Amino acid sequence: MNNTVLLHIVERLEGFLGKLPDSIRNPVLNELTPLKELFLQQRPPRFALTGSHPMPLLEFAAQIFAEGAGETPAREMLTGLYRWQKISLGHHGSIQLLDARGADEAALALVRDELKSQPADLFFFLPAERAAKVETRKEAERLERMLNWNSSFGGGAKLIELRNNGADSLWPLAQAMEAPAIHASLLGVHSLSKTLLGTLASELPNEARVEMVRIGGDRGAQSQIAEMLVKSTSAICAAIGAQPIPLADLPILTTLQLVMVSGIMYISGRERSMRAATEFVGAIGANVGLGMVLREGTRAALKFFPGWGNVLCGMVAGAGTFAIGRAATVYFIEGATLREARRAFLRNKKKRIALPGKKKKALPESSTKR
Repeated sequence: MNNTVLLHIVERLEGFLGKLPDSIRNPVLNELTPLKELFLQQRPPRFALTGSHPMPLLEFAAQIFAEGAGETPAREMLTGLYRWQKISLGHHGSIQLLDARGADEAALALVRDELKSQPADLFFFLPAERAAKVETRKEAERLERMLNWNSSFGGGAKLIELRNNGADSLWPLAQAMEAPAIHASLLGVHSLSKTLLGTLASELPNEARVEMVRIGGDRGAQSQIAEMLVKSTSAICAAIGAQPIPLADLPILTTLQLVMVSGIMYISGRERSMRAATEFVGAIGANVGLGMVLREGTRAALKFFPGWGNVLCGMVAGAGTFAIGRAATVYFIEGATLREARRAFLRNKKKRIALPGKKKKALPESSTKR
C-alpha cells in the first residue's frame, strides 16, 4: 500500500467529515493531523554533523544508525561537499546527512543554502579527541551561526554533543562565547558509542519519526507512535460511529481500522499491506460481520434513548477500533503470539472511548443494565 492509496483514503474521510457538525468535525480533524504527518508527509530524518572530528561520514552513520538497522550505510548518490547526502540503511529506510565540519566562509554559504532548502531536524557536534581549544571554539562559532540559520528557515532543531576521550566540551565554550542558540538547543552530551536511536526518535518532528523508528528498531519508540496512531484512529471511529447514518459509515470504519493495522505493521519494520492487515483482523476474531452486528444491534436497541443511543454506538465503534489496535501493537511490535493478541483484543473491546472534543459522561442508569 503506497502513499497514493493512503491519500485517497484520507481524502474520502475528509469528504465524509465535511458532513458532520462543527463540534465533531474540528476535533476529528485535529486527530487526523498527526496521522497525516506520520504517514502522508513521511520523509527521511535530516541530521547536520558539525565539530572537528575527522571521522568519515559513512563510518559516523554506521556508529550512530546501523546498529538498529543491521545494514551497512551507503550513499544513494554523491551530491558534493557541504550538501545533503542521502544515506541508505537497507530496507529499513534512509537518512539525510549534511557534513558541515571544517566549513570556511565559502563553504558556509553552501551550508546555509542547504539549510534554507531543507532545514535540519537535529545537529550533532563531534569534537576531535585532542582538538586545540581554539579550533573547537571556531567550530562552536560556526555551529551557532548554523543553528540560527536553521531556526530562521523554520527548523527548530535540537543539538546533541557526542563526547570522545580528551575532547573539549562544547558547553563551557558556549557559556564563554555567549552563544544563545547553542544554550537553547543542547539536549545533552552522549558517548559516541551509546545507542541514541530512541532519543532521536522522540526529538524528531512527526514526519521524520516513522522512518527513524523503523531504522532504530526501538520497541519503546515504536510503541509510542503506535499508541498515538491507535488513539487517534479510535477517536475518529468513535465520532463517525456516533452519527445517525446506519450502515453507510461501515466501509469508512472498516477501512480506517485496516489502515491503522497496516500502519502498525509499517512502524514495526514490515511493509504496509491491506491484505495482511485484513488477515490479522480476521485471525483475532474481529471480522467485519461481527462488528456490524454489534454496532447496528446497539444502535437499534438504544433507539429509545435519543442522543445516548448515538453516543453508545460511537463508543462501540471506538472501543472495537482500540481493541484491534492494541492487539496489533502487542503482536507486531511487542512480539506476542497470535493467541496473546487475541486475548488483548477481547480484553480491550469494552474500553470506553470518548468522542473527540467531548468529556466522558455517566450513562443513563437504564442504558447500562443488561
